[in-house]
Amino acid sequence: MSEDKPRARVRIAAVGDLHCRKTSMHSISPLLESVNERADVLVLCGDLTDHGTSEEAHILAKELAGVRIPKVGVLGNHDYETGQPEEVTKILEQAGIEILDGEAVEICGVGFAGAKGFIGGFGRGTLGAWGESAIKRIVQEAIDEALKLESALSRLRTERRVAILHYAPVRDTVEGEPVEIFPYLGCGRLAEPLNRYPVDALFHGHAHHGCPEGRTNTGVPVYNVALPLLRTLPESPTYRLLTLGA
Repeated sequence: MSEDKPRARVRIAAVGDLHCRKTSMHSISPLLESVNERADVLVLCGDLTDHGTSEEAHILAKELAGVRIPKVGVLGNHDYETGQPEEVTKILEQAGIEILDGEAVEICGVGFAGAKGFIGGFGRGTLGAWGESAIKRIVQEAIDEALKLESALSRLRTERRVAILHYAPVRDTVEGEPVEIFPYLGCGRLAEPLNRYPVDALFHGHAHHGCPEGRTNTGVPVYNVALPLLRTLPESPTYRLLTLGA
């Protein structure tokens, strides 16, 4: 799918972990009131709702109605909580938000590929598919999510590309969280598709107390844009801005 014409410079605003609740009416829209003037695309990195209910999704849709630029994103683990991710996706897409789950879209000449991602750990701590069948299922889920991202990336034909996840693909951006929960914040397997299909940047959320920036072992910039983390940074931004191009 393609939206709008290619541009020499594309400004991307990215944020995750909005955690829209029943009580969130009129609290999310102010966070994005400047985004139409400052960015060309809004990227949403999962945990868009707090319990994954249709009521929360409808509230979020209303809160984002004032965002006139294209919106693209992925779901997070909270969006699956009540077992209605398809309904959440349907509501958000009817509100003009492109939700990616192994798909790709072109906006303003930039290719966006997205998937939720999954847990599993990083480096030597990456969970291996050995032992109980339950462990093997966890590992396979992480592999499947990495394959979704790879499949989406493989379909892009744009010069500039951006990957979107909810879970972290590198340890760098979860630093600051308790070490004990690192394996639940992401998985290094999610970075493997970028070795074959490099991108200009990757955005994710989920690690509320992590680090805002990191890199894959091949040098791809990774940005943690969880809203609780952004609010701790100097000047307390409510989204991350990144400009691609001249």
